[in-house]
Amino acid sequence: MDATRDFILSHRDADIRRLALQAARFPEVDMPWALQQIAGWQVARQKVPLWAANDGVEYPPHLSLEQCSSQTTAEYKVAVVCRLLSRRLRMADLTGGMGVDCAFLARHFQETVYVERQPELCQLASRNFAALGLPHIQVVNATAEEYLPNLGKVSLLYLDPARRTSVGGRAYAIADCTPDILPMKSAILGAADLVIVKLSPMLDWHLAVQQLNSDGPCVSEVHIVSVRNECKELLFVLCKDAGEQPVLHCVNDSQCDIFQPSAPLTAPVEVPETPSFYLYEPSASIMKSGCFGQLAQRYALTMAAPNSHLFFSCQPVEDFPGRTFRVTAVCTMNKRELTTALKGVSQANITVRNFPLTARQLRQRLRLSDGGDLYIFATTTAENSHKLFLCRRF
Repeated sequence: MDATRDFILSHRDADIRRLALQAARFPEVDMPWALQQIAGWQVARQKVPLWAANDGVEYPPHLSLEQCSSQTTAEYKVAVVCRLLSRRLRMADLTGGMGVDCAFLARHFQETVYVERQPELCQLASRNFAALGLPHIQVVNATAEEYLPNLGKVSLLYLDPARRTSVGGRAYAIADCTPDILPMKSAILGAADLVIVKLSPMLDWHLAVQQLNSDGPCVSEVHIVSVRNECKELLFVLCKDAGEQPVLHCVNDSQCDIFQPSAPLTAPVEVPETPSFYLYEPSASIMKSGCFGQLAQRYALTMAAPNSHLFFSCQPVEDFPGRTFRVTAVCTMNKRELTTALKGVSQANITVRNFPLTARQLRQRLRLSDGGDLYIFATTTAENSHKLFLCRRF
């Protein structure tokens, strides 16, 4: 085993496929295990750098590593829990998996129970928790449904249902995940002061709230969590004293905008007529939220059309949750206008919103290559006019 460990440590940056082809040169090395560990470490150094820095951490097969939370999203959950729970005595993770969320949360509780149905992951988690200095985590090999009746009272209950079907396909709907938390909801709420459920970022959060609240309000908060403007997680905070409508947290890295979806507003529709104005593209979390009217009101913005989801102002807005651009030219698809607006332009970054062409089709029509510091947003205005906004980052 020492030879295998030394091989892993000395080949962490190597190409996995090349190492596999060279297996015969290292008969003393458990090559399948070594390759799994090297591949896992290469993912972890980006996804969970705190674990990658610990040589005692072991990695599961790729699927478990792919499905686990990143360090960034795990730390965000810690912040949510610490804000909502002042007394953090005991917690349980009923869908342990690789154990990343459990490990980060456990440091803030006196006792922690990790529950996982796969015995191999339980064994791996036991060794990893020891390596990470977390001896107070109890590892239990059971399903969530089996263990919940024996759990007792906890401050926090965390669940991240597996989003894979029995044949390996992806599952998004709550009822298609394992475990299906809907029939367990009453028992879950009875066991914990606070419940956090992580669901697929592909899920319609409105529908999920409707399903979770089907027999009475229990969803107090919804968190749409993006990292580097890519939506990664939907978190639902459940408790017995939830209000009629949840509070919506739209998160992108360190920025968080909070909305009350119970108060829908219509965004004002108007494209500024000034020669130079500003265009705003909301973050992935804001786009997922659908709170465009509230966003426009909060930042005093207008938009080109109800379905464009591109916002404008005559003066720059500070701290907008998304990207800000200075508009340098506006034109229609008229050939003469295009020739004037794109004179000397050979490349651009193209985005289409509510437009009859795809970005690729428009790029071909305009004969532009990708990249550069010019951005073109193509959309349809309220007057049903197809317009291009040529912009620079602000």
